Amino acid sequence: MGMFTRALAYILSHGADGLKQVSEDAVLNANYILRSLEDVLDAPFGHSGPCMHEALFSDKGFADDVSTLDLAKALIDEGYHPMTMYFPLVVHGAMLVEPTESESKAALDQFITAFRSIAERANAGDESMAGAPYLAPRRRLDETSAARKPKLAWAGDAAE
Repeated sequence: MGMFTRALAYILSHGADGLKQVSEDAVLNANYILRSLEDVLDAPFGHSGPCMHEALFSDKGFADDVSTLDLAKALIDEGYHPMTMYFPLVVHGAMLVEPTESESKAALDQFITAFRSIAERANAGDESMAGAPYLAPRRRLDETSAARKPKLAWAGDAAE
């Protein structure tokens, strides 16, 4: 219920004109990212015109031993939460970047610089990407084991 309350508060605080503006800002931010990265990342639908609120890229052009997951984990080391991966299903190695309306141009430029650097490493086949993230409190998990054999109970020290 709290989600609905927050959404309603957001809508009411912006009003009709404000909602139109934030929608336009989200679309502008997504297109800025799309056009800023399309020279280093494959944008499968970039040729069809402006995107809406999300920029879509694929893993086409990555070295054979680098995956979308590797790129996403490398983004963690740069301080960014990874984008939506492997969706939509019709795009191989999909990366869906959805900047919000509240991101400043400076913040977008920082993200683009980090994403560009990582994409260039992926295209070049940087082997170190397979071990990312290196700077996060938790390293790369075995996601298959975690899904098939989840540990659902805390098993800390008895003294705690």
